[in-house]
Amino acid sequence: METDIRFTHQTLVEQCKTGNSSSQYELYGLYVDAMFNVGLRFLGNKEDAEDIVQDSFVDAFKKLHSFKYESSFGAWLKRIVINKSINHLRAKKVSVVPMDDHEFHLTDEEPEAAEVVDIKKVQLGMAQLPDGYRQIINLYLIEGYDHVEIGEILDISTSTSKSQYHRAKKKLLEIISEL
Repeated sequence: METDIRFTHQTLVEQCKTGNSSSQYELYGLYVDAMFNVGLRFLGNKEDAEDIVQDSFVDAFKKLHSFKYESSFGAWLKRIVINKSINHLRAKKVSVVPMDDHEFHLTDEEPEAAEVVDIKKVQLGMAQLPDGYRQIINLYLIEGYDHVEIGEILDISTSTSKSQYHRAKKKLLEIISEL
């Protein structure tokens, strides 16, 4: 019998809903590292990521009564962290992806041969991307959201998400090729 992932840690979540602080601490311990990594990928700054994760847990525990097991607790919490990260960047006046009057246009053509790239080069390249590009790459490739979901998260159209992703990927490949 396969367990439905939506109900992972259900007992802990239900105990947290009653205000049980030891259960909250245990649930926090199970998810803090993963949520920190999500925040760090978006914000690129350890201190900001730590702040966002703490705020996300506080909000999650305050709003836990609204959690209805439509997704796993981890997915629900990750969405809170991502939204808070994006709002944090917006508050700092970091544009999602500055694309106005951009100098290049991509076609729908796929590259002829996929190049194997060293993971260290990808990490270095990601660190050099503008924040907006990094957001799109993170949401699509790392977090696994599709372009419709990305559009909803960033309040942009699906086609804008697709074009920004392709531009971000092209920029990342340019950076990596120079490393």
